[in-house]
Formats: sequence, structure tokens, C-alpha cells
Amino acid sequence: MKSPYVCFKFLKGKFKMPGLIGKKVGMTSIYDENGKNVACTLIVTGPNVVTQVKTPEVDGYTAIQVGYDEKKEKRTSAALKGHFAKANTAPKRKLVEFREFDGEFALGDVLKMEEIFAEGEFVDIVGTSKGKGFQGVVKRHGFGGVGQATHGQHNRLRAPGAIGACATPSRVFKGLKMAGRMGGKRVKVQNLKVLKLYPEENLVLVSGAIPGAKNSYVIIEK
Repeated sequence: MKSPYVCFKFLKGKFKMPGLIGKKVGMTSIYDENGKNVACTLIVTGPNVVTQVKTPEVDGYTAIQVGYDEKKEKRTSAALKGHFAKANTAPKRKLVEFREFDGEFALGDVLKMEEIFAEGEFVDIVGTSKGKGFQGVVKRHGFGGVGQATHGQHNRLRAPGAIGACATPSRVFKGLKMAGRMGGKRVKVQNLKVLKLYPEENLVLVSGAIPGAKNSYVIIEK
């Protein structure tokens, strides 16, 4: 049975996609046209595959699901094997939905970064920041500690200090900056410039730093 979705062929221009999935490789630096050394991050995007097309009639909203980075079938559940088989593609490690796009896509369509991004444009990068564990207020929030070591303070250099008054309000306000788990959160860095595209290696070079450790998944949004 043929798929009910009709593939829209883009003969000119670029795909009207809001973004792609990639993997952070690491950081380096290059010299721009003015001779200035610019810190940048390498992201390998690889081919992204459309694994599901959602419609208001079936799913209640319009979206396309994109998969990236192949994984072994033996590590994939039977339900997901059937899901990827419909798109005629290998099982994927990372799946992301994009709701804002132009045109029509079919199951199994391959999205390449050179058809979506261009050198010189600005993108947003979404990733998961590095987890730092349970940290104190100095590292987590940049507190300066209580007093100074020369004023009789021998064990208060990294302490948080008072957290509230006694009689009024007789409680601690919600959201007070205190010690706790740091990192490991979804972070978006905006307005990073696309410096170079390397289609042969599926690499995108963007200016500045992006959240996450090496080999972590990121979402490149336009």
C-alpha cells in the first residue's frame, strides 16, 4: 500500500525546516575575513530522516518527526522497529518533532544540512548542559560568601548567609537561591553565526560555545 503522504520536491531554494538534529564534536577556532581569531563549535548533523508525519486528522496537530544517528536493531523494541520500518529506515537513537515548517514531507525523506542552512545566517542551539552534581551557592549562583577571612571568619567563606527574617515574614520565600543540583538542564543559546558548512563530512561550524558535553545531541534551530 502506498503512503498517503505526497513528497514535495524542492527544485529551487532550501527546505523550509525549522531545524535539524546534530551531535557536538568539540571546539576549535578559525580566522575570519578580518584576521580575527573566532572561537567556534563543530557539530556533525549527518542525514536526518523523516520518521513520522503527524496530521490533525490522526494526531490532533501538524508536525514531522525527525530521526538521527543509527542504532542496532537488537537494542530497539519491537514497537519501534515497526515504527522505523514504515519510514523504510534503520532505527534511530534520537527523535525530535518539528511543528513549524513549509511544504509537505513523506516518510523516509532525507534532510541534509546544506539544503537547510547557509553560511552567514544565525541559528539557535538547544542542548542539555553538563551536570555538575550538588553544588554550593558560590559555584551555583556566584555568591561571595559571608564576610572576609580577616574579620574573624574562619569557616564562613563559602556559606550562603541568612535566608530570611524571623518574625516577618516568618518563612522562606520560594525560589530563594540556595545550594542544590547544578546543570543537566535544557539550555538554548541564541544567535550563533554559521561560519562554515562542510557537506562532505556533514559538519556545521558555528561561532561560540554551545551547551552539552562532547558527543551529546543538540538541536539546531533557525
